[in-house]
Amino acid sequence: MRGLMMDTPLLVSSLLRHGAAIYGDSEVVSRTVEGAIHRYGYAEAHRRSQQLANALTRLGIKLGDRVGTIAWNTYRHFEIYFGVSGMGAVCHTMNPRLHPTQILYMLDHADDRYVFVDKTFLPLIEQVAGQAKTLEGVIVLTDRASMPESTIENLICYEDLVCAESESYDWPEFDEWTASSLCYTSGTTGNPKGVLYSNRATVLHSLSVAMPNVLNLSDNECILPIVPMFHANAWGIPYAAVMTGTKLVMPGARLDGEGVYEMLNDERVTFTAGVPTVWIMLLAYMREQGKKLDHLQRIVIGGSAASRSMIQAFEEEFEVEVRHGWGMTEMSPVGAINTLAPPMRDLPAEEKLDIQSKQGRPPYGVEMMITDDKGNPLPHDGEAYGELKVKGPFICSGYLGLENSEAHEDGWFDTNDVASIDPQGYMQIVDRKKDIIKSGGEWISSIDLEDTAMGHPDVLQAAVIGIAHPKWDERPLLLIVPAEGKRPDKDDILGYLEDKVAKWWLPDDVVVVDSFPIGGTGKVLKNELREQFKDYTLPGV
Repeated sequence: MRGLMMDTPLLVSSLLRHGAAIYGDSEVVSRTVEGAIHRYGYAEAHRRSQQLANALTRLGIKLGDRVGTIAWNTYRHFEIYFGVSGMGAVCHTMNPRLHPTQILYMLDHADDRYVFVDKTFLPLIEQVAGQAKTLEGVIVLTDRASMPESTIENLICYEDLVCAESESYDWPEFDEWTASSLCYTSGTTGNPKGVLYSNRATVLHSLSVAMPNVLNLSDNECILPIVPMFHANAWGIPYAAVMTGTKLVMPGARLDGEGVYEMLNDERVTFTAGVPTVWIMLLAYMREQGKKLDHLQRIVIGGSAASRSMIQAFEEEFEVEVRHGWGMTEMSPVGAINTLAPPMRDLPAEEKLDIQSKQGRPPYGVEMMITDDKGNPLPHDGEAYGELKVKGPFICSGYLGLENSEAHEDGWFDTNDVASIDPQGYMQIVDRKKDIIKSGGEWISSIDLEDTAMGHPDVLQAAVIGIAHPKWDERPLLLIVPAEGKRPDKDDILGYLEDKVAKWWLPDDVVVVDSFPIGGTGKVLKNELREQFKDYTLPGV
C-alpha cells in the first residue's frame, strides 16, 4: 500500500526558499576579493539568486546546461550555487589549483556554456578560454568599477548582469533526480573524473550533516567554512547552513593564519571546518601572538588525517572541541564525523585521544563495510582492517561519461581506503591502498607513522612513503618538514618513535625537507614525493 503523502520533489531551491522565509535576517558575511567585508541576510541572498536565475535565462541557459565557476568562498559564489541549481542547470565548480590543461579538460568534458571567475583567477581562464569548445562567455565576479583588463573579449560584469534583472522569479519544479552540481576529483593521476550530484542527494546530504552529532547547525550557530566551495561543494556547508538558518562566514581569498583568525574572532564564529594545512597556520599564529578564540566551540578537520598532536593542541591549549572527519567527493562528501559518545567523554585524556584520532561514525545515509581482498566481509571489531566500502542515497554510482563504472555488482562503492571499524561504529582509516607500505608480507600504515612523528615538538609536518627493498619489498622512509627554527636529526626522531610504534615499523631513514608538494585540496601529494625519491637508496641496501 502506498502512503498518502504529497509527492513534493527535494530541490536545492527549496533550501534557499526556506532559509529566506524563516531565517531571512541570518547573515552571510564575506571577505571580498577586493578586500572589503560584505554582509547581508538570507532573504537578500534569495532575491539576488532569483535575479541571477533571470539573467541566466536571458543568456539562454536551460534545464541541464552546465555553468562553471572558478571562485573563492564569497557571497557571489553562494548566489551561483543556488541560482544555477535552482533553475535546473548544473553548477560546475572547478579547482583553480589544478593545471590549466586540466581546467580545459573539465570545461570541455562538462560542456560548460559560461564560467564565473573571481578576478584572482582571470589569468588562468585567459589561458584556456579560447580553446574551450562550448564556452560562450566569461563572467567576472565583481562590480563595474573593479572590472579588470583582459585578453578575453566581451567579459561580462557579474553585478551588471544581476542588477539588470527582476527579483521576481518562480523556481521551477522538476524531477528531484535532476543533476544539481558537478565536481571533479582532484586528478592526481590521469584526468579528473566528474561526480554529478542530484538535487535529491544534495538535500538529503544537507539534512544528514546538519544533525547534532555531525555539524550541529542551527540559527544559534555561526560557521566559517575554510574548505573551498570548489572542493566537494564546501562539504555541503552552504546548503546545510541556509536550511538551518546558521550564520555563514566566507573567508574569501585570505587563508593565512592572521586572516583566518580575524574572521573567526570578529564574527564570533562558533564552528569552522577545513583541512589540516590551514589549522597548522592558525595554530602557529595564535601561539606566536598569544591569542585565543573565545567564541569558537568546535572545529571539523578533514581532507586528510588530523594528527594526534593537532587534536590535543586545539582541545588542551585553546579549549576547542575537535571533530575529526572523513569523506570523498564521491560521497557529497561527508562520510564520517567523530563525536564522542556520552560514556566516552569522561575517559582519561589519552584514551579519549585514541578515539578522537579515528575518523568517526557515519551519519545517517552512509553505510560502511570492510572486506578482504577477495570481497569477503570482515568483522567490525576494531582489530581487523580491510578495504572500506560505502553505499547510500548521496554516494555516486559512477562518473560523468562513465556511468556505473565504479559501482560494484552488489551496490557498494570502493573508497580505495584501508580501514578498521570498531563495535561502536567508529571507523579509522589505516591508509590509502596506494600509500600503505607492504613490508615482508605485512602492512605498515603511513598515516599512523606520520601521526606519531608529528608528536615530536620539532616536527611541523611528516610524510611516509615506501622505498623499494630487495628483501622486504618495501620499507618506510620518513620525510619531515621541521618546525620553524628547528632541525631535528635522524637519531633524535628514531629515538622518539622507538617506544611508540612496533620495532619493524621504524623508518629505515629520515630525511628533512623544506616543504611538501600540496595538492588542490590541501593534501600532501605523495605521488610526487614517490617520484622525487624513486631512486633513493636506503642505508645498508
